[in-house]
Amino acid sequence: MKPSATLWALGLVVASLGATAGAQAPAPGRLAQIQATGQVRVCIWPDYYSISLRDPRTQQLTGIDIDLAHELARDLGASVQFVDSSFARLVPDVLEARCDVAMFAIGIIPQRQQVLRFTRPYLASDVMAITTRSNRRIRTWADIDQPGTIVAVAKGTLHEPLMRERLKNAELIAPATPHAREQEVLSGRADVFITDFPYSRRMLETTDWARLVAPSGTYHITSYAWAIKPGDDAWHERLEQFMQAIKRDGRLLAAARKHKLDPIVVLD
Repeated sequence: MKPSATLWALGLVVASLGATAGAQAPAPGRLAQIQATGQVRVCIWPDYYSISLRDPRTQQLTGIDIDLAHELARDLGASVQFVDSSFARLVPDVLEARCDVAMFAIGIIPQRQQVLRFTRPYLASDVMAITTRSNRRIRTWADIDQPGTIVAVAKGTLHEPLMRERLKNAELIAPATPHAREQEVLSGRADVFITDFPYSRRMLETTDWARLVAPSGTYHITSYAWAIKPGDDAWHERLEQFMQAIKRDGRLLAAARKHKLDPIVVLD
């Protein structure tokens, strides 16, 4: 082969290798993207009392995760953009990168651990039940799992798989939204709905019909954390550093007390 032909062939090989390397170059991680754009996108469920609640009149967001999202953004030298999500949309919203992190007290359960990556926990709640003040069927927790009792859970929440496993005698229904779940109880079509500590506070503080039914002992404690798409170690490590910092310097406890969540805060 002539020298010119050899150089030409070598050039093709180098060009081909360069193109292949370019095609296989990994996309920038979340942390690099946040630093480049100056913005961190945070998925929230805007109907979660004390966690991430939007006032329907003022559109103002309040809750522990709203406060902590602003703290995270400050630590990153960025601004925060809130993205509306829900427990039913959590997995696709995170995996399809609609946000960089989901921050709305997400229960760590096996079904979610299979597809999402979690930070260390910062809250932990037992299960609670809400019935009406006029319901004579449900007086104690032992009255719930009885023949003829109808129990409502919001579809997509951690309570759906839990109660499907635990209930042996009662009938379980899973309306599409928390509001639908509440209406089932208020209308008398269901006896109780299952929820957690923050949402039970909402019902007791904002309605005149709700009555709390709590377990006599520990029923099922669930740890809550923030969730991201798997595979980005640098971003996960940065979130873990932030979580450690707010536990150590008092920001987490202060935010929990502000929103009356200190009974369920996790500081270790």
